[in-house]
Amino acid sequence: MISDIDRHVAEIRAFNRFYTGVIGVLHQGILDTPYSLTEVRVLFELNGGDRMETGELRRLLGLDAGYLSRILGRFESDGLVTRERSAADARRQVVSLTAAGRATFAALDERSAAEVRGLLEGITEEDARRLVASMAAIREVLAPARRAEPYVIRPPRPGDLGWVVHRHGVLYSQEYGWGADFEALVARIVADYVDHHDPRREAGWIAEVDGERAGCVFCVRKDDGTALLRMLLVEPSARGLGIGGRLVGECVAFARATGYRRMELSTRSVLTSARRIYRAAGFEPVEERRLDDLVEETWAMDL
Repeated sequence: MISDIDRHVAEIRAFNRFYTGVIGVLHQGILDTPYSLTEVRVLFELNGGDRMETGELRRLLGLDAGYLSRILGRFESDGLVTRERSAADARRQVVSLTAAGRATFAALDERSAAEVRGLLEGITEEDARRLVASMAAIREVLAPARRAEPYVIRPPRPGDLGWVVHRHGVLYSQEYGWGADFEALVARIVADYVDHHDPRREAGWIAEVDGERAGCVFCVRKDDGTALLRMLLVEPSARGLGIGGRLVGECVAFARATGYRRMELSTRSVLTSARRIYRAAGFEPVEERRLDDLVEETWAMDL
């Protein structure tokens, strides 16, 4: 009888064979160049700084000292790197890219980007997002401590409000089958926010991951004593990073500091992840009403 772990191993190995075939890493030369995948990785790491000790480079890439020495020797013969003894410790060797080395890496980098763009040309935007989200999940599971602060929270900029409407319409259609009526509702909320915006008592926040929009939330006025939390959204590719909780926390902190005594929000019973975030922040359900086959809920908290 095949165990679960054996099935997982077989699936991962099958995926590895498939993906290496897709990106062509089994070819002797990467990107139609005379350089192997490992050699390109060495160029990549050296391109990130002015100089690097060979010992640090070896540990970073997990390479055998002799193997790395042969790679650097080839690069030196090709005029891509220079090697010299460290001024701080003559037992150590430092290596740096030459101008030719940086030009070679830049050409390889652009060729790699072009190949990936070609790979994406045959799929839809939504499939591309699914692909990137799945890759992000692999990286998160296999390297959960990769970054201590994987996102930034900032105020809205020009173009962000259109993105808010667009992504609400797309995501909630994909995940829950909600149609144009829901997208129109979000558009009206955004329009009201713009038309009646009071910067002293209302604000919005956009989350970014690697420079791409990944989430949003807004605090708007209901009356002098009550604020509304509106339009919380987190992109699938960014879920699991704590962005939802952080956005809600920013919104609640702003409402409290601005002098509101109560905060409310509307959600739907099927939005289980959002409801967990709201409850963790201190909100509790206070009212519900049925809309066709959905249950809409009002949640509130005293500030």
